[in-house]
Amino acid sequence: MKTRSLSLYIHHRLISKAFCSVDSVSISKGCSSSRIEYPDIEPLCKKLGLRLTNKWPDGRPYYSHPSIYDPSIGAYISDSILIAEYLEKTYPDTSKLFPNGTTGVQSAFNEGLLATLTPLYGLILPDMFPHLNLVSKSYMAPRVEMAKSKDRAQDWIKLQEGMDQVDAWFVRNGRRGQFLLGETSSWADIVVVSFLFFIRRVWGEDSEEWKKIMAWNGGRWKNLSDAFKKI
Repeated sequence: MKTRSLSLYIHHRLISKAFCSVDSVSISKGCSSSRIEYPDIEPLCKKLGLRLTNKWPDGRPYYSHPSIYDPSIGAYISDSILIAEYLEKTYPDTSKLFPNGTTGVQSAFNEGLLATLTPLYGLILPDMFPHLNLVSKSYMAPRVEMAKSKDRAQDWIKLQEGMDQVDAWFVRNGRRGQFLLGETSSWADIVVVSFLFFIRRVWGEDSEEWKKIMAWNGGRWKNLSDAFKKI
């Protein structure tokens, strides 16, 4: 399994956590939520008839969570960005994550960020592994081993270069605010914060790794993290 594929595998879970912290919508009393283990994702998605999220490098279908079910239309929606788009259209009185027709641009940002931060996974996944439940450990062990960094010092350099690139994208808003689009947070900010949340959760706020990243790019990532403190 390629590192990028493994990154996609956990990417949607990270974003769902951040998204739910940014905005909320009214739901009926009958609604419920549940979490499932990694090896159960594909069988459940197939059982529910959920759409493919992507494909593995060998062409096999790739499924991911989160997903939601809307009884009013009798359908499931999967893929984080599609869920966000659906909820924004269904609940128009909530804050806008895709203002002024920026859905396409923000989708491209999402893909660019995934590619740019590839070095992160080889560094952090081995430290994430102990946090998994036993059934997921058995499933993820060979994948984590394959993704593990072969040269941590070099991958840290590559990760910082990647964050420098992301910082450059933010700077192009004319320095009008700390968010990608300026003064107002958007889907793109949630994508970035989902990675920051992941890093903080695995390595901890007192770790050297977290402190190092928080100091990069003039403290941009610390400021962005602080803006989403409730995550």
